[in-house]
Amino acid sequence: MTPEQFLSKLAKQPPAPVYLFLGPEGYQRRVCKQALLDKILPGDARAEGFTQVDLEETSIPDVLDDACSLSLFATDRVIWVTAAEAALPRRLTAPDGEDDGSAKGGPGAMLASYVKRPTPGTVLVFECSRFDFSGDDKAKLDRVAKFYSAIPGVVEFRPFTPESARVLGEDLARRHKLKLGRQELSFLLEILGGDASRLATELEKLSLFAGQNRPITLDDIRALVPNASQSTIFTLVNALGRGDRAGALRSLDVLVRDGEYLPLALTFLATQFRLALAAREAGIRNSQQAFAYFTKQGVRMWRDRAEQLMNTANAFSPEQLRRTIELIYGADKGLRDTRPDDRTVMEMLVVELTTGMRSA
Repeated sequence: MTPEQFLSKLAKQPPAPVYLFLGPEGYQRRVCKQALLDKILPGDARAEGFTQVDLEETSIPDVLDDACSLSLFATDRVIWVTAAEAALPRRLTAPDGEDDGSAKGGPGAMLASYVKRPTPGTVLVFECSRFDFSGDDKAKLDRVAKFYSAIPGVVEFRPFTPESARVLGEDLARRHKLKLGRQELSFLLEILGGDASRLATELEKLSLFAGQNRPITLDDIRALVPNASQSTIFTLVNALGRGDRAGALRSLDVLVRDGEYLPLALTFLATQFRLALAAREAGIRNSQQAFAYFTKQGVRMWRDRAEQLMNTANAFSPEQLRRTIELIYGADKGLRDTRPDDRTVMEMLVVELTTGMRSA
């Protein structure tokens, strides 16, 4: 089930005796955890009724023994079990029945037996947040789901899409009564890459910093939010596209003064120009097409990112993009040398990229 379905069921009926929380998304997992604790252990009952254990340090038999033991101090209990993936067999290939935990007397079989006859008043939650639903992690997550297949209540915590992250940002801004404009929210989402947990944290910081009496500005975000220097890199890219050498050097100076790791900034530049060239070669004309095309190719993309990408693609000809990528490759080699220093290499790159281009 989705987190929304879990919260809806929890509001209407008693909780299930055992849950599996599956997936890496932290914001919704915290919301669901808080809702579960508020439902079962309100107020002072949480101090005696809540137990958290780590399967890196204990075992499923020990967890189940604890769940079967009646507490002298709490009639209702929640046992939260983190690192649920640690219970799986260490070998990737296991004898039949062992990989899913169903071997007779094994932890999977013990868990299945407990699910059939759970302890009244006790809720067990197994949390696996280490693996994602895509890429190499998908097979590992499938093994976790198979091992815990006896648990009927599985809640999947998938990463937010760019659109849902924007909706969340607007909702959180309203809750904090923040005066946050569309441009500022787009900027914040771009910096955070749509990470919902960080978005919630940064909006709370901004509310404490700026209060409710004035609008949040881009300067506020740059001052408070880590990685806001990425916006300066976009400014650098735009200046390069205009052939504005002075503006590009000013942006580079900001990156240096802010302590930006220049090899990382160069990597970001390389990715931006490679994707822009790919967009030009694919005949992409606007941000909507870029969003659809790169999402289909498996490249993480969101609307604002697609717009920035198309701005870069439209600012350079295909020949300029190819030349830029070649020069960035040379600069990357220069950053690996002991001389000259990183700033000198980047300044030389700016000069080479703006030579022969029209000035703003």
